[in-house]
Amino acid sequence: MNSTNQNGSNGVKEKIYNRSTAMFFLILTGIISLFGDMNYEGGRSVVGQYLNILGTSAFALGLAAGLGEFIGYAFRLISGTLVDRTKKYWLFIFIGFIIQLCSLPSMAFVSGWKLAVAFLFFERLGKAIKKPAYDALISFAAKQTGSGFGFGLHEAMDQIGAFLGPALFSLLLMLGPNKTDLAGYRTGLLLLFVPAGLAVITIIITRFVFPHPQRFEIPSKTPEVSFAGFSRLYWLITIAAALLAMGITDFPLVGLHLSKSGNFPESALPLLYAGAMAIDAFAAIFIGLLYDRLGLKTLWVLFFVEIFTAPLLFLTKFLGVIIGAVVWGISVGTQESILKAFIGDIVPQEKRGRAFGLFHTLFGASWFIGSAIIGALYDKWGSIPLVVFSVLVQVAAFIVFGAAAKEHTNFKNLDQ
Repeated sequence: MNSTNQNGSNGVKEKIYNRSTAMFFLILTGIISLFGDMNYEGGRSVVGQYLNILGTSAFALGLAAGLGEFIGYAFRLISGTLVDRTKKYWLFIFIGFIIQLCSLPSMAFVSGWKLAVAFLFFERLGKAIKKPAYDALISFAAKQTGSGFGFGLHEAMDQIGAFLGPALFSLLLMLGPNKTDLAGYRTGLLLLFVPAGLAVITIIITRFVFPHPQRFEIPSKTPEVSFAGFSRLYWLITIAAALLAMGITDFPLVGLHLSKSGNFPESALPLLYAGAMAIDAFAAIFIGLLYDRLGLKTLWVLFFVEIFTAPLLFLTKFLGVIIGAVVWGISVGTQESILKAFIGDIVPQEKRGRAFGLFHTLFGASWFIGSAIIGALYDKWGSIPLVVFSVLVQVAAFIVFGAAAKEHTNFKNLDQ
């Protein structure tokens, strides 16, 4: 792997950014995400049930979840473009994390669902501010370790937090004196401030140790057949991912459905979510390693397993729901590791913030449209139309990805 020995303008030798320091950087950022995910995934695992207690409908919940995702993803194009122009990676990361980490715990202070939804939007906005800069820095360090492994390792640590947050919240609901009433949920939400503070402390430490993580990567010119500054391969994989997002069933709606239908114990729903996050962690690092060996071929896993998620979660009971959560976790782990690794591999360093921002914006727009449709279908006709819509969109994503895989062969030939 490449290593660089950078010299500042004053001629003083700076830190050597190599494989071992890249691993240390990825572990530190993984710890940040671990505490961060304990905070917001712990909160998101009960959002559906909490908003249900506050009086929202399935359509309002689906619309709120989709609009929150859209706001969170749409703003990433702006923040990603600003990151590329200013190179102020850590500034965007710090501001974004502060907003995101404080939002869901603050839902404990509200008495109406509309204000709670506003905090849900703020949480997504915070993520939008920091995400392109965060992904860009990880992509720089991952060049030293292998892109698939780098993003997979980060996602695995990320999901340890995503497991611990909901698991601890579930224990609080099952063993606490207030269980699943309003007071029980509010107590759990307030406790989310603890991992939030630990995440902020780790961010400050990482910024001090690694002020310029972009130096992990030696800039190289990636061949481009351009449309709006990006290759045809970039656009095909982005469109395939957007179609994939349109058919995703949000866990808040899954939680609402399972609590209403009785197909799974309500007090164990955060534990179900935690289990899915644990599967996500194992899948991310395993599939990331496969990506470094096999390349784009590993993405066939994502576009295949996603087709089965909605049928299992909405049309089955206890055991089928558990299998559905496992499949959902594999899908999320693949999305969060090798999709981003692949974008980092085909886009030059100087355009990567905007590339991640644009990718996430189109992904989020499709997620918003799909969530609104899925929520409306569920409210009006129940589970079966929801499942039919999800499966049809996932099949379309599978077809477009086939075109991307074919284009990838041409792209590699250009690179050579």
